[in-house]
Amino acid sequence: MTAEATPQIAARIVGLTKTYGAGAAVVRALDDVSVDLAAGEFTAVMGPSGSGKSTLMHVCAALDSADAGEVWIGERQIGALGDKQLTLLRREEIGFVFQSFNLVPTLTAEENILLPLAIAGRTPDAGWFDEVIAAVGLRDRLGHKPKELSGGQQQRVAVARALVSRPRVIFADEPTGNLDSKSGAEVLGLLRAAVDQHGQTVVMVTHDPVAAAYTDRVIFLADGRVVDELRAPDRDGVLEIMAAMTAGPAAAR
Repeated sequence: MTAEATPQIAARIVGLTKTYGAGAAVVRALDDVSVDLAAGEFTAVMGPSGSGKSTLMHVCAALDSADAGEVWIGERQIGALGDKQLTLLRREEIGFVFQSFNLVPTLTAEENILLPLAIAGRTPDAGWFDEVIAAVGLRDRLGHKPKELSGGQQQRVAVARALVSRPRVIFADEPTGNLDSKSGAEVLGLLRAAVDQHGQTVVMVTHDPVAAAYTDRVIFLADGRVVDELRAPDRDGVLEIMAAMTAGPAAAR
């Protein structure tokens, strides 16, 4: 492979370890995890309940800290940053989409979308804002508050909020978990389009093999470790690996 063909790395995880509790009650949520996340790709993180999926997501997004190891977002190692630098990193380099939407109920859809820029004291790029609103299909709902929107519309507001600041990486933690299948497909299609049309990098935790089939790559976790990986996934391929993981560690290998 030539140097020109080598994919850029949006985020790099090196030897990440995270434990909870102490003594006999200690739980190793992440156990020496190392993985590169390529720029301009849609990556899913899957695994059984308790495998460390959400912990990995939260540590990578600088919403939690690790006991050992490193997370690099672009050229910056987040463990070496002070509180102010971390706040700036979260604001400028990272977008996050929560399962529960996390919208401010007293703000309109437009105000929720622009909130990160408003907090940062940045003026939105009018052209990019217009592109994002067109992509999420919410132009006629911008003046509505979250309670006046469906679950799918609220999640599209959350995706637009993550996109509008043009972050280096968007992390999405079970973004379709609270949605019906039609709304979920709309949100997944939106994330797919963000990668394909705008070169965005998206990393998504999911338990759903249908959702994983929208991505370029699936990383499988079990007991806090990376145990498998699948490129160009489809539903059946994901189900096969998940079934092997459920059958036991020997089968998962």
